Amino acid sequence: MSTVIEPRPATAAKDSGGGVKAYGAFAADRPLEPLDIERRAPGPRDVEIAIAFCGVCHSDLHTVRSEWEGTLYPCVPGHEIVGHVTAVGSEVGTFQVGDTVGVGCLVDSCRSCSACEEGLEQYCTGGFTGTYNGATQDPPGHTLGGYSQSIVVDEGYVLKITHPADQLAAVAPLLCAGITTYSPLRHWNAGPGKKVGIVGIGGLGHMGIKIAHAMGARTVAFTTSQSKREDARRLGADEVIVSRNPAEMEAHAGSFDFILDTVAASHDLDAFTQLLKRDGTLCLVGAPEHPHPTPNVGALIFQRRSIAGSLIGGLPETQEMLDFCAERGIVSDIEMIPAQSVDEAYERMLNSDVKYRFVIDIASLGTPAPKSLSGLTA
Repeated sequence: MSTVIEPRPATAAKDSGGGVKAYGAFAADRPLEPLDIERRAPGPRDVEIAIAFCGVCHSDLHTVRSEWEGTLYPCVPGHEIVGHVTAVGSEVGTFQVGDTVGVGCLVDSCRSCSACEEGLEQYCTGGFTGTYNGATQDPPGHTLGGYSQSIVVDEGYVLKITHPADQLAAVAPLLCAGITTYSPLRHWNAGPGKKVGIVGIGGLGHMGIKIAHAMGARTVAFTTSQSKREDARRLGADEVIVSRNPAEMEAHAGSFDFILDTVAASHDLDAFTQLLKRDGTLCLVGAPEHPHPTPNVGALIFQRRSIAGSLIGGLPETQEMLDFCAERGIVSDIEMIPAQSVDEAYERMLNSDVKYRFVIDIASLGTPAPKSLSGLTA
């Protein structure tokens, strides 16, 4: 269910760039807290954006708590950004003040390698610049993300949003969860006549179900919980399989063209490779803390099956995904939170206690926090 919130109108900023309020962490073992950060004044090709909403991704938690190597502090996470243009550089031709826009997981890349030239910036051979924790000449020397009032981004890495105003909060997770599932579904040609499985019904998985269904594929959801059957069907699943039930799994052996595995915890992949047709593919988009058990090679060799991976999407494909979703009224199911409650939201996210994505109302950066998220749903 999406929250209905009217966006604040965008106006040209009197003083572009400069200090803005944000929410972030100074160390892995410290909670997130208010801080002031600097944003550069827009250059000739830059777009300045007043952020309205920012989704909360599991990657935010991993980075803030330094569960992945290389976190730079202070860390301001957030790469599911929706807002309104407040200023543009002199050479910007794509956007104007007042436009509704988004920023996803990357804000720069080398722009000259074969991947970048093909619009696959996520596979930039020199490494793309992440929306947070990426090297930059701006202070403090690394990028600071969307848990903040504004951001300045090169126009080539800004996306147009055409969803109606009352859906904007629920659009934010499309900038990561949406494109992370859309890209592999499109690459492996999910559509009419294809049987597609989605493993896991969480922040990524619930978007995978919606998008695969909208593409016209026969969409089958896999869950470990009997209680999620009804919700999976509401999201668009034609059928739901409880993966802990051997009889249900065996009934689908050798029948899937493609399975998208969104689970970010280490688990047995063999149970799913056995369900693939000859030449079928199991694609992983979840990054587990510990490696998956080594798969049974025989299950791959004898039916020419594949295990593959996929990483978000490039700028052209992300725009395509946003347009696809806008045309079909697809958004994420969200729970709105104030910025001051992010740490509690992280703990709930670890316990799968959200349906299905937290989104921060950035207006809350100027307000006191509620005592608890308990009962605060949208």
